[in-house]
Amino acid sequence: MRSSNPVFSRRGFSRDNGYAGFNAQQPQAGGPAVGTNPYATGNPYAEGATNPYATNPYAPQDVQAGAPQQARGNVMTIDDVVSRTAMTLGTVVLTAVLSWFLLPVDPANLGKSYGIAIGAALVALVLALVQSFKRKASPALILGYAAFEGVFLGVISAAVSTYIADGVVIQAVLGTMAVFAGVLIAYKMGWIRVNRRFTGFVMAAAMGFMLLMVANLLFSVFAGGDGLGFRSGGLGILFGVIGIILGACFLALDFKQVEDGVTYGAPREEAWLAAFGLTMTLVWIYLEMLRLLSILQGDD
Repeated sequence: MRSSNPVFSRRGFSRDNGYAGFNAQQPQAGGPAVGTNPYATGNPYAEGATNPYATNPYAPQDVQAGAPQQARGNVMTIDDVVSRTAMTLGTVVLTAVLSWFLLPVDPANLGKSYGIAIGAALVALVLALVQSFKRKASPALILGYAAFEGVFLGVISAAVSTYIADGVVIQAVLGTMAVFAGVLIAYKMGWIRVNRRFTGFVMAAAMGFMLLMVANLLFSVFAGGDGLGFRSGGLGILFGVIGIILGACFLALDFKQVEDGVTYGAPREEAWLAAFGLTMTLVWIYLEMLRLLSILQGDD
């Protein structure tokens, strides 16, 4: 299955170089259809469906036989995902804190700080796109993205805290952590069922959301103000909540792909892609949370 996460939807855990992953392939001539195509059964989530990753040469023998077991050798584990995610998020947090203190947002330096933040955001976007189109994970690109994203977040957070709502940054961080923990618990308890219908709904909702945000940005550039009003007042609150909910859905999709990667023996290097995707999703949630809380406190 594919996630709506920008990384997973483009790259995912592929089947390149003979290992199993999450991008469906066409059945090989003369070979079993189900063993090489996750969607050959018509419903990969149906009970009794054949293991679509049974041909994975890196998976443990018990996994190939249909009984998942702890991965070994050069196979991704939960510990790999946790450690890579900690490194990536740690880089974001470190550069954000440094930017907060080293790039002051006082009136004398505000323009310069904003310029650096926008430049850092563009570099982060380019690095993210390059990584998304690469066939293999590049730790340098991923950590570079995290560093520049941190610069952007640090300046924007400092500006919001200074000029709009003091203390809102801590609230946004705590809110992001709460969303992450809540989705993780709900996923592990089975309250969120990630299937093809769920994925299709999230993809459609995300596309509609992004199109509306782009339209709002264009109107704000050419007409001034807040454009269509999607980022202020009552509509701003509504779209902020929708953005956070979409971020929570992205997390559920990411958790599903990480779980499948660990269960069916994706290569260890794929843990970097998992960390990359989770970081992008958490950044999304933080920014939406920051914007929503800013609107709420700014109206007080």
